[in-house]
Amino acid sequence: MGDLSSADRPAIAVKDDLRSVMRTFATGVCVVSTYSDTESTRRHNALTVNSLTSLSLDPPLVALSIRRDSTFVADLLASRVWALSILDGGGEDLARIFARPAEEREKALRSLPAEPGEHTGALLLDSAAWLECRLHDQLVTGDHLLFVGEVVGAGVRDSRSALTFLHGKFRRVDQHAM
Repeated sequence: MGDLSSADRPAIAVKDDLRSVMRTFATGVCVVSTYSDTESTRRHNALTVNSLTSLSLDPPLVALSIRRDSTFVADLLASRVWALSILDGGGEDLARIFARPAEEREKALRSLPAEPGEHTGALLLDSAAWLECRLHDQLVTGDHLLFVGEVVGAGVRDSRSALTFLHGKFRRVDQHAM
């Protein structure tokens, strides 16, 4: 397949190859939220992710992966809970907002309609579906942390389309066109 064996290839080439390969894998798009508490206030935090994976139905477990250097990680580790808003086809603006720097995300959370989840207190946004999770386990995985969450609440809202990410772009998939 090539002139160099995988052992002889520079690590940077493997990273570039992995990025190219993974761009061809369509993923759903979510906003994950958590918070940090001080004596007098709760500060919410949210982040766009597309790394959600269902792990187990019994017990109900999901996983998500977040860069270790993200400011979101400290809040999630402190609260040990999070909520996931699985975006529908109209959620591209939300996905872009929560892919911005932390200060901009925090400002957006103060102005967007959201409600604290009944089981975790983490914010739920208008979305096609949602999950509330409690930290079950975590694992260092390279430059990311893999968070395994026990699902303690879930729901689905009526939606005609799904938001996906493929080839570096947001795409809508109409469920009725399938």
